[in-house]
Amino acid sequence: MPMYEYRCAGCGQEFERYVSTGGIAVACPTCASGDVKRKLSLFALKSDGGFASSAMPSGGSCCGGGCSCH
Repeated sequence: MPMYEYRCAGCGQEFERYVSTGGIAVACPTCASGDVKRKLSLFALKSDGGFASSAMPSGGSCCGGGCSCH
C-alpha cells in the first residue's frame, strides 16, 4: 500500500496514511475532519553515488531516453 501525505483544511495538521487503491475516505487524526487535501510528495533514494530524486531528468521520461532503460 502506498503512503500519502495529507494536510487538514480545518486545523492545519499534516499527517501520513497508508491508503489502498480506491476511494477510501481519510480523516484528520487530530480533529476528525474529512476536509483533507493530499499533498504532492516526492521521494529520494540513497545509493553509493549519493541521492537520486524521484523527478525525471529534464527532457526525458521513461522509454523516452531519460530513465536509462535502454
